[in-house]
Amino acid sequence: MRESHNIEKLLKLDIDMMGMIFYDKSPRYIVEVPQLSFNENINKVGVFVNSSFEDIMEIARKFKLNNIQLHGNESVELCERLKKEKLIVMKAFGIDDDFDFSQIKKFENTCSLFVFDTKTKAYGGSGRKFNWNKLKEYQGDTPFLLSGGISLENSSELVDFKHYKYAGVDLNSGFEIKPALKDIGKLKSFIDEFHQ
Repeated sequence: MRESHNIEKLLKLDIDMMGMIFYDKSPRYIVEVPQLSFNENINKVGVFVNSSFEDIMEIARKFKLNNIQLHGNESVELCERLKKEKLIVMKAFGIDDDFDFSQIKKFENTCSLFVFDTKTKAYGGSGRKFNWNKLKEYQGDTPFLLSGGISLENSSELVDFKHYKYAGVDLNSGFEIKPALKDIGKLKSFIDEFHQ
């Protein structure tokens, strides 16, 4: 999210988190703090790709972030440092049919949530869905958000998706009018259906 008028409408929906992307190669990159008062129940998530601890902390203070989502090749050590700063740490992983879930075990004790997204050459935002059956191989203890290619068109598939650590969904490009501008009507329709 980036535009104040769009965020204001979004905050009226039944959501838990709102993301802002701090990766300067993304078309959704945000630089200005939205001039809005936020409901304290909404977690503001900053999405970063291979940023330094210092840069993340500077932005976290400026934007009053609660959560940090790491979408690059970040280390366990960085996750631990952010956790010590009382930030909720989320680590995203690009999933394809060859993904080895043993590689993420080292993040188990430092991350509150994993985000399982579609593997791409970039860092997310592809609008493509991966094979959710692959997640049967995930036997970890950390809850996860399902991401990648979720839209109104495939929302019915979520009814059948089950996993003991499935905590929710991360919605992005499938609900955009253009990068960083959400279609509030589509989001509301999805959320209403998802909560039924």
